Amino acid sequence: MKIGEVSKPRFEFRSFGQCFCEAHKRMARLSAPVPEKVWERLSDEIYIISRKNDINNTKIRDGKMDIKTYVQTVDGLEQWNPLMKGEFPISKEVLEKEVFPAFMVKAPVMRKKTYTYNEFMKMVKANPDLAAVRVHKRRFGYMVNDTICEFGEVLINGAKVVTINSESTEIEDIKKTIKDVGLEGVENINYLQAIKRVIGMSDKPLANE
Repeated sequence: MKIGEVSKPRFEFRSFGQCFCEAHKRMARLSAPVPEKVWERLSDEIYIISRKNDINNTKIRDGKMDIKTYVQTVDGLEQWNPLMKGEFPISKEVLEKEVFPAFMVKAPVMRKKTYTYNEFMKMVKANPDLAAVRVHKRRFGYMVNDTICEFGEVLINGAKVVTINSESTEIEDIKKTIKDVGLEGVENINYLQAIKRVIGMSDKPLANE
């Protein structure tokens, strides 16, 4: 695999907690050289979290909305596919037929043809089943066993957690990476589930706490 390469849908292992210090050290030492552009990346995103939905992952970055949908779990690894990509201002039709159905909540009454980011956020905040969550990421990229890996420092509405992951189209490569960096037995959860746990929408604790 190559970082940035468009390929068939990947499988992913990811976990969240307060410290993956030893695993991060091993990941860095085992990594093959990676492009400088992924050495360290910063981003600010808004995740739209729904009490009714655990299969569609919605985030907004730089005025663009990206929704991915859960496909399947194989050997404990999750596979996700792109469901929708949009840019603000966004049309009423897309909001009614794609976005709010992805949240699994009823769309509000909309009388305009298009909606800005701020107008959309007002609709989100007006729905008690939805939450707009600020997520700041500082990510460090690696490549282990031909899998795309990262360690990240994440602020979820200001609460600091760390994340570590390995993803690839090849399941066996991910499983080898999990073993090599010392993450066997660690819970595999996605951003959607981690955010729900941090903001109190789920009663489960984060992994590695």
